[in-house]
Amino acid sequence: MVLAAGEGTRLRPLTERVPKALCPVGNVPLLDRALARVAGLGLTGPDTVAVNACYLGEQVVARVGARAHLSVEPGDPLGTAGGIGNLRDWIDGRGVLVGNADAYLATPDTAPGPDIAALLDGWDGETVRLLGQPVADPREPGTFDGHRFVGFSLLPWRRVRDLPPTFGDLVRAVWRPAEAAGALEVVPFAGTFYDTGTPGDYLTANLHAAGDGNLVDPAATVTGRCTRSVVGAGAVVAGTVTRSVVWPGSTVRPDERLHGVIRANDDLTVTAPH
Repeated sequence: MVLAAGEGTRLRPLTERVPKALCPVGNVPLLDRALARVAGLGLTGPDTVAVNACYLGEQVVARVGARAHLSVEPGDPLGTAGGIGNLRDWIDGRGVLVGNADAYLATPDTAPGPDIAALLDGWDGETVRLLGQPVADPREPGTFDGHRFVGFSLLPWRRVRDLPPTFGDLVRAVWRPAEAAGALEVVPFAGTFYDTGTPGDYLTANLHAAGDGNLVDPAATVTGRCTRSVVGAGAVVAGTVTRSVVWPGSTVRPDERLHGVIRANDDLTVTAPH
């Protein structure tokens, strides 16, 4: 299940018109990245993969199409636990690999999917597994066995079957109870992770995707100068863009000099602390 229902409040104003799951990183919507990763594990189609939607849900529904089973939550988002509880009938006795659509993961030598395969390898069907990265201080709040969570978890059916379709989060409803029972395991992830939840982290993820150069969509028009930036399809860059993101269809005028920002459209530019 790919979680894509959230409002993305920390990423505002970027998410005032576009749900966070559809914000592009490296010119690919985050949701598409998550679906490609689970497809790399051999998980495809509406019988196997589900996506939930709520905030600006019609955009998520249109983007997913027939690629996955869609769970559209009425009213406000149900949270990470409630969203899964709302899908109990579809899950129907199976274990669940849960991925956050806003998680940006990358590994230098491994394709999406195989890079998180260790999360599934040898699973006993009973233990809760989290993908994690070690932190400097194992006492850091919000960590598990000295690791921070990096976007994917694996849940046994017995931990899912009683989740109600009401607002709740996996930390309190599943992960901490499993940890207290000695039934939680952290699987290390050796790659790069950003949660893209703030403009600063969102920009950092884009710059990582660009590598040491620029990432310019073939359908963009660049007559100005770009340095370590990401430029989307249909964008027009006539000015100077440095360490920035220009969303699809946006314009940078000849007299503009952008540095460390996200140009989301012609009337929205967000400075991203980095």
